[in-house]
Formats: sequence, C-alpha cells, structure tokens
Amino acid sequence: MINNFKENIDQNLSFLKESKLLIAVSGGLDSVILAYLCKDLGLDIALAHCNFNLRGTESDSDEIFVEALAQRLDLEVFIQRFDTEAYAKSEKLSTQMAARELRYDWFNELSEQLDFDYILTAHHADDNLETFLINLSRGSGLEGLTGIPVVNGNIVRPLLPFSRETIEDYAKEQGISWREDSSNASVKYLRNKLRHEVVPILKGINPQLLQNFNKTISNLKESQHIIDDRIDVVSDDIIDVSPNDIQLNIKKIKRLNSPKAYLYELLKDYGFTEWNDVEDLLDAQSGKQILSNTHRLIKDRESLILTEIVEEDITQLSIDEIDKKITTPVGVLHFDEADAIFGKRTNIIFVDKDKLNFPLTIRKWQEGDFFFPLGMKGRKKVSKYFKDEKFSLIDKENTWLLCSGNDIVWIVNHRADDRFKVTTKTQNILKISLD
Repeated sequence: MINNFKENIDQNLSFLKESKLLIAVSGGLDSVILAYLCKDLGLDIALAHCNFNLRGTESDSDEIFVEALAQRLDLEVFIQRFDTEAYAKSEKLSTQMAARELRYDWFNELSEQLDFDYILTAHHADDNLETFLINLSRGSGLEGLTGIPVVNGNIVRPLLPFSRETIEDYAKEQGISWREDSSNASVKYLRNKLRHEVVPILKGINPQLLQNFNKTISNLKESQHIIDDRIDVVSDDIIDVSPNDIQLNIKKIKRLNSPKAYLYELLKDYGFTEWNDVEDLLDAQSGKQILSNTHRLIKDRESLILTEIVEEDITQLSIDEIDKKITTPVGVLHFDEADAIFGKRTNIIFVDKDKLNFPLTIRKWQEGDFFFPLGMKGRKKVSKYFKDEKFSLIDKENTWLLCSGNDIVWIVNHRADDRFKVTTKTQNILKISLD
C-alpha cells in the first residue's frame, strides 16, 4: 500500500510534499494509518486530536493512545477537549454536527496560528460510497452524487482512492494497532446503518462495487464540469450583480430548456431547498418571496432578486447641529459649511441651513411619506417616486430619508426636497454629502 500511496501523492497531490501538514487523528484505523504513511514518506506533519468527551473513559483512552502514537512516530501532537453536548445544546445542533463544527473550527484555528498549509483527513473509498448513498437517499443534485472532494479548500483527503479493507490489511501486515470507536457499531445513525447493513449486501452482489463506484464518480465529475462550463456562459447573460443584490432575468431564464434545472445550478449555494417553489416564482406576482436560512429570493417585475438576510439593528439615527459626520447604514454623511453651490451629483446636496430644524433624523421610508422634488411644483408620494424611477423592491428597502422634523430633506443619494433649496435669500449654505 505504501507504494500506491506514494504514487497517489506524486501524481495527484504533489503539493503536499512541499507543505506543512496537520493530520486529524481520532485514534481509529484510518487516521492512524494515514499518520504512518505520511511519516514513511517524510512529509512535514503534526497530529491533532479532538476529545469530544462523549464516551466517558473510552474518549480519554483514545486521547492517551494518540499521545503515545505521536511519541512513537516522534511527531508533535495537539489535543483539545470539548464539552460537545453543552455546545450542541447552546447552538441547537445535533451532537454529530456540533462535533464537526468544533473539530473544523479548531483545526482552522491551529492552521492560522501555526501556519499549517493543509489539514489531512482520513476519509477513504468506503466513506465516499456511504456519502453518495446518503445524498442519494435524501434527494440530491449532481454535485451531491460526485462524492467527497479530494481537495476542498485547505482540507485534503489522500486516502480516498483506497478501500477500508485495503487499509486494514496494511495495518495488520505492519502490526499497527488502532482504537475502535464503540459508537461506530450502533445502527441508529444513517451512515452506520448503511455501513453495516446496506453496503455489505451491495458488495456481496458485486465484489467490484468500489472499483465501479469510483469509475461512476469520475464520470459524474466530468459531467459536472460540462454543466459548470454551461452555467458560466448562461450566468454572464442572465445575472446582473450589484453591491446590494443579484438579479436574474426572468425572460431569459424562461427561454432555457428546463428552467428549474438552471435555477438549481445558479442558486444551489444559497441554501434553497424547495425548487418547485423557486421555479413558481417565475410566474408569481411581484413581491412574492422564498426564504432560505441565509438568503431570500424575491419576484420583482421582470427579475428574481437574490439578497442576503441581514438583521438591521438601526432603524433611525439622530443628527445634531454640531455633528460634522455620522455613519449610517448607507454610508457616511458629511455636513460642511459652504460659500456657494458647485457641482451636480446625486451624492451631494446643498440646503439652506436656516430652514432646518435640528436634530435631523435619518430613517427608512414609510408608506404615506411624501416630499416636494427639487425643481418641481407640488408634492409627490415617495412610493410614486420609486415607481417612476423603477426602483426594485430591494432598492426601496435600502433607501433612507434625511428628515427635518416630519419633512423630508433628501431621499439620500437620489433626490433633494425643493423646500430646503438654496435661494438668493439664503445666508447659510450647508453641504451634505454621502461617502
């Protein structure tokens, strides 16, 4: 196995030979063998072990075993203990998800502090098959069926081409001992149920299951590459990205074969799961929206608008006469005395300071708000101004008003109010600008 492992490193992961590596070691078969193989190849490695305190003395024995392993291999080892159950309760996570989050957060923290280039984990071909079956049983897009990635950011999995049987045979040949996690025998977890009850049946039907599975994964990955190339081309034509949102052109999406499939590929990274509902937005009324845990997708006239869900702490700010600048949700407002009006930009207005009643306020617009647009006679509802200017729903949500008392001075960064304009009678000019 050592020769095949070296060949895999040389051909596919040669960058590891020049890198500082942190190996995640549980004490189980796979991670122990990974540590031995990397040590035999002379890679620059250290070990990291998490004690999740979930199995009493068994967890402590795992920790002791990893410490002894590090001493045997003459390697530096880092050990961290976690109160996993308390963390799971506070974060409202399953125990498994809590352990995963704690583990990778700590690994990344170690990497940043001690300049490790990559974190190695001991996932192997059987893990890959189990992940495929889990995703298949839950319903997945193509990327969920392409298996565990060999390289994912700073996470590298050098044992993915090898079966658990191959790894165990090597351990026995070399007389290498490891720890058995008793929880792996329980079939209450889906992965263990597949491992102990389903996969053995499949291997019995087809002894070449893993080899054929690896070929299938390779074919699916190549198909995914073709899809990714197509999505890149379509994205340039359909998507318009701005600082506040991403807009998808509905007419162009509907011209495509299988719009739902395209929507899935375009939006799969934003947490949406109900893809029939996403497709239905194409023909929904403006204002209809769908939420994921992190984003929302809104139908607005001829577009689907994607925005991040952000909880706003500020709904209104007060501005005193002595304030020279104030930070707002839309930028920094500056207040400066001026001798004359110059330039004409949407982010700057000049007003008659003596017409202002301090403190000023800056707030979100409300239904029923009206103002007197600069240069026009009569008043206009802010909502009508938005409609005439073709503001999207997101544009409206991100628009703030600078007010003097109940009167609007400025639809910030858009239009000033005529009542506060500078005239020949103005004695004190105030320049208000947004950065």
